[in-house]
Amino acid sequence: MLLLAMDTATPAVTVALHDGDSVVAESRQVDARRHGELLLPAVDRVLKEAGLKLDAVTGIVVGVGPGPYTGLRVGLVTAATFASALGVPVHGLCTLDGLAHASGIEEPFVVATDARRKEVYWARYENSRTRVTEAAVDRPAEIADRVAGLPAVGAGARLYPEVFPDARDPEHQSAGALAALAAEKLVAGTDFLDPLPMYLRRPDAQVPKNYKVVTPK
Repeated sequence: MLLLAMDTATPAVTVALHDGDSVVAESRQVDARRHGELLLPAVDRVLKEAGLKLDAVTGIVVGVGPGPYTGLRVGLVTAATFASALGVPVHGLCTLDGLAHASGIEEPFVVATDARRKEVYWARYENSRTRVTEAAVDRPAEIADRVAGLPAVGAGARLYPEVFPDARDPEHQSAGALAALAAEKLVAGTDFLDPLPMYLRRPDAQVPKNYKVVTPK
């Protein structure tokens, strides 16, 4: 097994190789505006560090979000392209599950990432491997009662300390943790998500309504 994992659903552009037992190589750069520019060089970097060629990969793992429209699509399109070119499967995982897995927390907690617009993408977990709610997007004040008293991980938790006073690491996504979770699921034979974007809301950019037609008749 050699999994190539990537996630661009958050400001972290992260890529990793996992051999089924451990992370072979990993790259992470936090930059919310350069997902498309940073992702492919990161893939090249981890392959070079591992001393491997792309054709050694047996499966692609990708975070499907939730996340902002543009950044999220970069990772999903790249994952689909690699999978098609290599003839290997692509496995989708919830981005929040990767952060939960990386936390190692074995008590109830929350994962919260920055959804912009003064909102967070979030979900509750029983432990680092068990999500107990669907991923959602809300204003922090609206969920304060539902997350009260729980530790929280993710950049969203650090942005709103009044709602998430017990913010813990990790702050940013790790493709290594996402790949480790995928390796466990492959061994156990459990299902993955389809590699489709989990937006939870409409994209920021939309076609204006009632715009005037200016082409000649």
